Amino acid sequence: MRHLLAVAASLAVLASAACSAPAPPRSAGASPTPTGPAVLPAPTGAHQVGTTVLHLKDTSRPDPWDLDADARELKVTLWYPTEQRDGERAPYMTARESELFLKGSRIAGVPYDTLSETRTHAVRDAEPAGRKLPLVVLSPGFTKPLSTLTSLAEDLASRGYVVAGIDHTHESHVTTLTGGRVAECLACDSDTDPGFGAEVVQGRAADVSFVLDRLPAQWDGARLIDRSRIAMAGQSIGGASAVAAMVRDPRVRAGIDLDGTTYARIPKTGLSRPFLFIGSPQHVPGGRDTTWERDWKLLTGWKRWIVMTGADHQSFTDLPVLTDAFGMKAAGDALPAARASELTRTYVAAFLDQHLKGRRQPVLDGPSSRHPEAEHCAPGGEDCA
Repeated sequence: MRHLLAVAASLAVLASAACSAPAPPRSAGASPTPTGPAVLPAPTGAHQVGTTVLHLKDTSRPDPWDLDADARELKVTLWYPTEQRDGERAPYMTARESELFLKGSRIAGVPYDTLSETRTHAVRDAEPAGRKLPLVVLSPGFTKPLSTLTSLAEDLASRGYVVAGIDHTHESHVTTLTGGRVAECLACDSDTDPGFGAEVVQGRAADVSFVLDRLPAQWDGARLIDRSRIAMAGQSIGGASAVAAMVRDPRVRAGIDLDGTTYARIPKTGLSRPFLFIGSPQHVPGGRDTTWERDWKLLTGWKRWIVMTGADHQSFTDLPVLTDAFGMKAAGDALPAARASELTRTYVAAFLDQHLKGRRQPVLDGPSSRHPEAEHCAPGGEDCA
C-alpha cells in the first residue's frame, strides 16, 4: 500500500523545474485503496477510434540534444475515426516506458510496470474512415511522454478529428524509437540553462513543421486530412510551443495553450489567428505567470483566456485520472480528476469546432452555468483577478 501511495503522490506533482509549475500534492487520506488498473475516460464523440505509430527521421537537421545524432528522429502517434469496433486496444505505455517514466520522476521502490496496465479505448492499427477531416497536433509537457495526453487525443478523434501527437525525442523521460530503441531525457541536463525554454519551443516548432511536411507521404490514412484546417494544442511547454509553431508556420491556423508559460516572442505586428489560453489559477491576470498578459496584447485575432478554479498544472493531462486509480483523491477544493478531464475536453473541442469546423460554440462566449469552474478572464479588468 505504501508503494501505491508513493506512486500516486509522486504522479500528482510531476513537473519540470524549468518548464512546469509545481502542483499541490493530493491528499492521501488514512487508507488509500487501489481500484485496479486505471481506465481512461471514454471518448464522447460519435466515432470509434483507431491509432497507429509512425517513426520519422528529419535528415535536414541534427538532433538538438544528442550531439552524436546527425538527424532528428521523432515518434508520432496518430488517432483517427474508424469503423472498426473490435481489435487490440493500444497500450498506454509499454512496461519499459512505464519503468523509465517512473524512475525519471524519481519514484523508487514501486512496481515499475504500473502505467503499462492503464486501459485505453483506441484500436491499434485500425483502418481509418472518413475524409477531409481537420488535423490537430498535440505536444506534451516537458519530461512527459505524449501518452499523458491520450484521453484528450482519443476524444478528439471520436469527434471527427485526426490527431498527430509528437513525442519530442530527448525531452521526455522515455521515447521509444524505431526498432525498439529507447531515448531518454538528455534535455533534462540543461533545463536550468538561460534561454532553455525558448530553445525548446523553437525546436518543437521545427518538429511540427517537419511532421506536417512528411505526414502525407508517410501515412496511408493521410487522405483523411484536410490540410487547410490544422490546429495545435499542448500542455505546459507543449502549449507554449503552439505559439512558436504558429509564429513559424502559417499552416497552423489556431492554437491552444494548456497551462504553459510562454517563451516564443510574437512579432510586434501581432498574431491574428485564433488562440485559446486555458490554465490553473496561477494564470489569473496579475498572478505568478505574467507571460500570458504579455502575449495577450499581441494576439490580434479571436482569443479567450480561461482559468479553471481548483485546477493544478497536471489537471489538463491524464495524470489525475491515474492517481485516482491508485486510491488517491483530490485534496480540499482541488478539481476532481473526472471533472478536470471533462472540462479540458469540452473547451478544447469547442474551440476546435468553432475555428476548424465553423460551428459557433456559445460556451466560449462567456461564463456558463454548466461549467462554473471555467472563469473567463479579461486582462486589465476585474474578471478572473
